[in-house]
Amino acid sequence: MSRRSFQEKGYKQKVNDIVHGALFPEAGLEGGSGQAGGVGGLVIVRDLDLFSYCESCLLPFQVKCHVGYVPSGQRVVGLSKLSRVADIFAKRLQSPQRLADEICAALQHGIKPTGVAVVLQCSHIHFPNFETAFLNSTPQGWVKILVTSGSGVFEDEKADVWTDFLSLLKFRGISIESAHPMLSDQSWCPSQSFGRLGQANSAMTNAVLSILKSLGEDTSREELVGTPSRFVKWFMNFSNSNLEMKLSGFVRNRIDTRSHSGQVGSFKDGICSELNLSFWSQCEHHLLPFQGVVHIGYYSLDGLNPVGRALLQSVVHFYGFKLQVQERLTRQIAETVSSLLGEDIIVVVEANHTCMISRGIEKFGSNTATFAVLGRFSTDPAARAKFLQSLPDSCSAGK
Repeated sequence: MSRRSFQEKGYKQKVNDIVHGALFPEAGLEGGSGQAGGVGGLVIVRDLDLFSYCESCLLPFQVKCHVGYVPSGQRVVGLSKLSRVADIFAKRLQSPQRLADEICAALQHGIKPTGVAVVLQCSHIHFPNFETAFLNSTPQGWVKILVTSGSGVFEDEKADVWTDFLSLLKFRGISIESAHPMLSDQSWCPSQSFGRLGQANSAMTNAVLSILKSLGEDTSREELVGTPSRFVKWFMNFSNSNLEMKLSGFVRNRIDTRSHSGQVGSFKDGICSELNLSFWSQCEHHLLPFQGVVHIGYYSLDGLNPVGRALLQSVVHFYGFKLQVQERLTRQIAETVSSLLGEDIIVVVEANHTCMISRGIEKFGSNTATFAVLGRFSTDPAARAKFLQSLPDSCSAGK
């Protein structure tokens, strides 16, 4: 994570500094609040794209934020300030429910409206450990949860004003009925399953603890007590130890496998494909995860995959579970697959990088594609075009 980004945008910024300079008088409000149109009615800002860091594992999670309030006291707030206030609390170590509660409480205190409502749609990457991913190729995708918080007239979840708020959200395809109740602030985090992985390295754990203290966090807080060890255990998924042995074992055990399953396509000219092989990896530049799918094309006269989809998936996992860059990952998969399927290979990797949303340009929804070609695919544009045309219109590299 970027400590400077957290300190400057999250822990150091004050809500009052943002809100008090953006309160504007509105005489029509009088001393009360309106509900049926015009000034004093419900105000909603929808689809605010944010990111935060999970306090349980320190990995970033995506947030779609919807904020509503009912003005009072003859004043309204500049709408952009709702986004800025939400962003302050997002740039801290958080759980979804506490993030919603803190945004709600801050706006209630700063604006002093009749009430504030907050709805958050949160998505946390479901990053498996190496052993389970190597044995189970089924992608687990994202853990999603929807949480709400309300103050003032929104404190009663059955109030009519909540119905109005949620009805306006439904225009954007958002349904409160999809909310998943949280057993605790940490229960949604996939890192909770890492408890069985054994003792974390004490030196690395202390280093993470030092980072949390430098942010100003109370490391004795119940929600943070196990965070350093969970982060280290997750990070050690990318240790290079025994990876060569694991891959060679899969090659030895599965080399005789035959498979037509799993989106295999064949064409009259002998081009075959294995599509949507899932992968997870860790950016070596930013130490943040990226994940997506791999598509492999090759030539086969009989339309068969001579090694089986499971082996190709294991190759993808083998190179994914390392500190990586996407360009190198693509090349390494192509070179290894060429030794199994022949020298005529094309590989396309599509990935979502969390560093694209949690730092720098903070570009939500972006996707990166890379490809490598060997043999005939490197010299035959028509063959490349035919394979690329076979790729799914909507790949599972996203959520």
